[in-house]
Amino acid sequence: MSCPCQGTTESSCWPKTQPIDPSSARWQVLLSEYDITYMTQKAIKGSALADYLAHQPIDDYQSMQCEFPDENIMTLFNGERSPQEDKWIMLFDGSSNMLGHGIGSILISPEKQYTPITARLCFYCTNNIAEYEACTLGIQAAIEAKAKILEVYGDSALVIHQLKEEWETRDTKLIPYQAYIKELIRQFEKITFNEIPREDNQLADALATLSSLFMLSNNEDMPLIKIQCRDQPAYCQSVEEEPDGNPWYYDIKEYIKSRQYPPNALCNQQNNVVSTHKYLQQLKDNPRE
Repeated sequence: MSCPCQGTTESSCWPKTQPIDPSSARWQVLLSEYDITYMTQKAIKGSALADYLAHQPIDDYQSMQCEFPDENIMTLFNGERSPQEDKWIMLFDGSSNMLGHGIGSILISPEKQYTPITARLCFYCTNNIAEYEACTLGIQAAIEAKAKILEVYGDSALVIHQLKEEWETRDTKLIPYQAYIKELIRQFEKITFNEIPREDNQLADALATLSSLFMLSNNEDMPLIKIQCRDQPAYCQSVEEEPDGNPWYYDIKEYIKSRQYPPNALCNQQNNVVSTHKYLQQLKDNPRE
């Protein structure tokens, strides 16, 4: 076939065809028997959309309000706290052994502050009475803390189910406790009683056992017990006295001055002097805040 254009080759005269995507070619073959033509999607320019919207005005168009009332207000806070933020937690346990009877409770505030409360029962009581006494002690502490939503946890199934009125109270010694706790419950907006395993109530159990071990007379408080937190072993705080009477840093100081090791110093001792000097130099160059 001759080219209609003069002075040009056949390859440059006829229009060039774009390569067909394999996926598009597959759809064209599948749709050909149904007399359907497959058209690839074309990209729409942003200017075309802007021109189309400009020719399609809206009748009830309103301009944007550029004035913002109360623009000096940065944020808005909800004045009401959620129930989860006001929730208090109380754990209780009682202990009765050969040495005496003790009760303990833990009051946990919404800010996760723990308040331990213990007492020694200086009268004869059973284990169930000690459990009721511990529960009463914790509820009274929650009332003093002005808690309104309280979750009570204990490992005594008898006390928990009786206070939930799921079990009948037949022991005449426990009926006054149940009636008294019901009077205290009225001071809360919401209170729930939950049974937990004994291994999850170890802190209250430890307080109850500890209070039962102290021999106290009437109107006498348990001595204050302070618990310290130490981040290193006790022997790290001891400094041995040097046999020559010099302070422990004497050899390091002499090494900094003269760059000489102490006389009769072993290899390990020399390494210790050098490493200590390097550490002190790093502290001097990069002091800690």
